Amino acid sequence: MATTDADIERVRELVAAIPPGRVSTYGDIAAAAGLSTPRTVGWIMRTDSADLPWHRVLRANGTPAPHLAQRQLRQLAAEGCPVLDDRVDLRRARHHFVSE
Repeated sequence: MATTDADIERVRELVAAIPPGRVSTYGDIAAAAGLSTPRTVGWIMRTDSADLPWHRVLRANGTPAPHLAQRQLRQLAAEGCPVLDDRVDLRRARHHFVSE
């Protein structure tokens, strides 16, 4: 199924709603947006996230993308996000989206 403009806007809205010091995973966002796979969120983030708090989106294990790791972890730590051993403590920092 093709990704629609509505899917893109929904993902953008969800990412924009993650507050400072909190994070979400690609899978969390996919589930909240009603998408079938976290890969779609990754594609949207790669192509259309320059104006979003992209650094608040992580992999399911709490780690950032390898090519962005130090920059992303630095930004998260500056926001007060619990970072330990190059990963975020998802138990403490995970943002839970409210169902509409």
